[in-house]
Amino acid sequence: MGCEVSKFCCGSEPSGSNHGVTSSGVDDRIGEGNDLPQFREFSIETLRKATSGFATENIVSEHGEKAPNVVYKGKLDNQRRIAVKRFNRKAWPDSRQFLEEAKAVGQLRNYRMANLLGCCYEGEERLLVAEFMPNETLAKHLFHWESQPMKWAMRLRVALHIAQALEYCTAKGRALYHDLNAYRVLFDDDSNPRLSCFGLMKNSRDGKSYSTNLAFTPPEYLRTGRVTPESVMYSYGTLLLDLLSGKHIPPSHALDLIRDRNIQMLMDSCLEGQFSSSDGTELIRLASRCLQDEPRERPNPKSLVTAMIPLQKDLETPSHQLMGIPSSASTTPLSPLGEACLRTDLTAIHEILEKLGYKDDEGAATELSFQMWTNQMQDSLNFKKKGDVAFRHKDFANAAECYSQFIEGGTMVSPTVYARRSLCYLMNDMPQEALNDAMQAQVISPAWHIASYLQAVALSALGQENEAHAALKDGSMLESKRNAL
Repeated sequence: MGCEVSKFCCGSEPSGSNHGVTSSGVDDRIGEGNDLPQFREFSIETLRKATSGFATENIVSEHGEKAPNVVYKGKLDNQRRIAVKRFNRKAWPDSRQFLEEAKAVGQLRNYRMANLLGCCYEGEERLLVAEFMPNETLAKHLFHWESQPMKWAMRLRVALHIAQALEYCTAKGRALYHDLNAYRVLFDDDSNPRLSCFGLMKNSRDGKSYSTNLAFTPPEYLRTGRVTPESVMYSYGTLLLDLLSGKHIPPSHALDLIRDRNIQMLMDSCLEGQFSSSDGTELIRLASRCLQDEPRERPNPKSLVTAMIPLQKDLETPSHQLMGIPSSASTTPLSPLGEACLRTDLTAIHEILEKLGYKDDEGAATELSFQMWTNQMQDSLNFKKKGDVAFRHKDFANAAECYSQFIEGGTMVSPTVYARRSLCYLMNDMPQEALNDAMQAQVISPAWHIASYLQAVALSALGQENEAHAALKDGSMLESKRNAL
């Protein structure tokens, strides 16, 4: 059953808009509607909580031996969604050097980037914290698409946005980008392409700048082991090849096809009829220039932006439409529980939680003390039973008190008890306490949809409608995954 998520909707920048872009193509606006915070240092405890203890359910991407790091998705106490890159423990031995590098990258703020929000360098821990981009990578949409191949107009938009991001970085003194590839291009809530800030730092102090196949590595890097601004342009050329072909073609093979005028073999067959021969020829020409063996013969980001702007198509069509992805403000199919949370129908939520009982506690992290058969354990269980009786009879103040006694006993951990107490707090007009409990339920059980749904209700009560909308979407997505199992 569909239900429009109207009251949780937020406005967004129209895709294709040139607002804020200078004649050179550089977009100097602060990201996310001027609401991005300044770069900050995070504690490991904050990031552990945000990622539910670095839960495997929250892993977004993993890299191999050449780049031993893992990226997690998470959510801060203020409900800002984040991506956390956790480096190998030996990656950056010098914490001061790591901090200086991260701070320099953290000064950048641009709409064309997934910006760096902070870092953590406690003990041997080295982590970067960036904006979370929920709509996957260019590699996923280009090479592993499920519903539809990426349209020509969208491919051109990707090429422009990434060129603009690189020009912005160059203008701000950060021209070196390590291992630019289709996995470094991310799509935000509105499906606009953004450049990941993670590529502005090496994977380690002495680590290699490129972790991809050597066939895609700039020739001068193979000779010297150093990345230069011209090397970044070579990698941008490989990205253009990806966009043209829909495959990850080695540059040497692509250049052979171009020299032999075998353009048809290079172009993605899914694009047939979507572009003119002149546009295709121009993009191939730009790719060829970027892939020149001699670094000084390659273009700079500014000239790429200048060349890409006239090629843009369907400027008024939002990116999410071109991508075939529901926008952040679109209709979201919701279950009865999701709809009850959307309407803030606390009575309906109570009925569903009461009917569900403790089924979802199965498999949740449970800690039983050595004293489990002692009076302390029995007292704790009695408090839970009393809380359940009060909850059933809608005596929410008494239920909250009993559940608190159970939780403070510390002998067992139950996400359902936190969810029930969260609803009790909502019934008693205590939204902040309700939010805290819903978040704790998700720490215990990261993939539990009910925890996200209750967060949405609490956030709405707190007047944080954008965050409530995101939590509702998270809950719907988690519930869909659960039902698909």
